[in-house]
Amino acid sequence: MAKTIRIGTRDSELALWQATTVQKSLENLGYETHLIPVKSTGDLILDKPLYELGITGIFTKTLDIAMLNGTIDIAVHSMKDVPTALPKGIVEAAVLKRANVQDILVHKGLDFIEQEGVIATGSLRRKAQWLHKYPTHRVVDLRGNVNTRMQKLTDNDWNGAIFAAAGLERINLKPDLYMNLDWMTPAPAQGAMLVVAKEEDKYCREALANLNDKNSEICVHIEREFLRELEGGCTAPIGALAKIQNDTINFRGVLYSLDGKNKIEVHKMIKVSDTSNLGKTCAQEILNNGGKELMEKIKAEIG
Repeated sequence: MAKTIRIGTRDSELALWQATTVQKSLENLGYETHLIPVKSTGDLILDKPLYELGITGIFTKTLDIAMLNGTIDIAVHSMKDVPTALPKGIVEAAVLKRANVQDILVHKGLDFIEQEGVIATGSLRRKAQWLHKYPTHRVVDLRGNVNTRMQKLTDNDWNGAIFAAAGLERINLKPDLYMNLDWMTPAPAQGAMLVVAKEEDKYCREALANLNDKNSEICVHIEREFLRELEGGCTAPIGALAKIQNDTINFRGVLYSLDGKNKIEVHKMIKVSDTSNLGKTCAQEILNNGGKELMEKIKAEIG
């Protein structure tokens, strides 16, 4: 029986862009939809770094509750914000074709790079990688949606701030002064959009199956498996990127200490047909190569 698919989303400009993209795709296939914006805890608490809040899924939990309560039917997320373990009764229904995976530095001029500088980011991963490359710099915390963070960069005397390229590109906020950080390993699933639905909702799951991009799904699942095996959450400086080239997966995963001084890396090239447990295997390699002790130290330092 046909029904109107109620699409839940955060109410930031980027989140609404993502949800509207899914809405248009579904309506082009003949489905009736209705958009329902919801404000998340992660959007409401802006005075603490994410890792201090101690909540996995801080941007997704409100939408999970709305779905389980029957207020919405599906939810659209930036996949890197989604915990590796979904709530009972909620499943992945579509991974959309992945956008730009890179991080970029939005800056006010680059004369500071080889000297002392102040860079803003709310991500432990970005902070650790930046300090690894530029140990003389200072990194300050930056929270809020993309628009808020861009405004804070303008209002403060920081030299620059780090953003996901995809987010800025999607809402046409990418400025003239930016630098591609192609040396920085992105967050697992960065640049990918995920749509989730209730496991029992066959109608919505069948509708969303039409939007799934198989290659993107394969890559982000390897990256998220790597993340899950390493630490089961999103509070450590972990980067991962899987790319498909012809019939081969090129995977790189990294774990850094919080201060960026220590780095443990794994790199594998393997046939797409042989990628079962690739993320887990690579994570185990890192854990056996000093990663276990480093993860324990990170958890103790974060508290």
